[in-house]
Amino acid sequence: MKYYFRLLLAGLLMGLATPAARACDICGCFMGITPYDNQSGVSLMHRYRIFNGYRAQGQSPGFRPDGARIFFPTKLNSDDGYAHSHRADPTDFEAFRVVELRGKYFLSQRVELNAFVPYVLNTSQINGRQLNASGLGDVTVFAGYHLIRAIETAGVQSRLVVGGGLKLPTGEFDRQTEQGRRYPLLNQVGTGTTDGFVYANYIGSYRGAGLSVNTSYRRTTENRFRNSLAPSTATFASLFYRVPLGENWQLYPSAQFFYEKTKGEMLEGQLTGEHAMNNALLGPGLDVYYKNFSLNTSVQLPVYTATTDHPASAGRLVLSVGYSFNQTKYLLRKRPAPGT
Repeated sequence: MKYYFRLLLAGLLMGLATPAARACDICGCFMGITPYDNQSGVSLMHRYRIFNGYRAQGQSPGFRPDGARIFFPTKLNSDDGYAHSHRADPTDFEAFRVVELRGKYFLSQRVELNAFVPYVLNTSQINGRQLNASGLGDVTVFAGYHLIRAIETAGVQSRLVVGGGLKLPTGEFDRQTEQGRRYPLLNQVGTGTTDGFVYANYIGSYRGAGLSVNTSYRRTTENRFRNSLAPSTATFASLFYRVPLGENWQLYPSAQFFYEKTKGEMLEGQLTGEHAMNNALLGPGLDVYYKNFSLNTSVQLPVYTATTDHPASAGRLVLSVGYSFNQTKYLLRKRPAPGT
């Protein structure tokens, strides 16, 4: 049964992540974490999310518009006269990248602790002027409880994990222009807010096929400038199939769906109309496992985007490499039955 679950605790490569990743992370699509059943591990993940094209003007979004790089910006930190003023320039884009170190530790077979440490590499180009902002983002910590570990009904293996945690204000959120004006919230590498979230993840499999569904809800506090983000929700689903290749290799091709919704930024408790999102994406994924090592990949393109006056959602890409330990002992142990 261990093999049936290897994929999509890793295939949930979301996201939603720390809001320092902006965009896709506003809705916390970051639940996805470990590829191995009840095994502690570490991974290094790269996430890329791109927005461009104004739907109201009939512009089509592109996955890699001119000037946007998938992995690294042209400069880590630079400002060539950037001003956040959307005028439907077809060359506008917003690229949100995160290189993230992730760790998971099982206290027991049912209780897991997780920590994500992101390095943010964002680029925003508006009206031909570009801003690059890089640095340590907001760290996320959370715990999960395996409410259902492995229940088989009519040949279907089921698992249910519930949990919650905090996104901490560790990233800079007060960077300014040379004129002393603070950049907008989503052009910072951190938010300055402490966010709380809850999530639930169900995984079911039958023989080699399986389905994973993850949903999360998040609320934020205000930072010292009274900026915050409206409550947000995100849902991720993946339909996968296990392909064993000998004793040590396994492949998991998948079809992945992601939906996010938020009313966007808030100032002094009121919506500003900035960065509201109501998007759905769909695309393929492929996870490869060799012994304790994993490689996880996914690409998703928009299938629905609500019209706003901002660049539209154009897609996301996730790449991750990981290593899981052969954990056999846990800090929290079952109490022995009386008389034993």
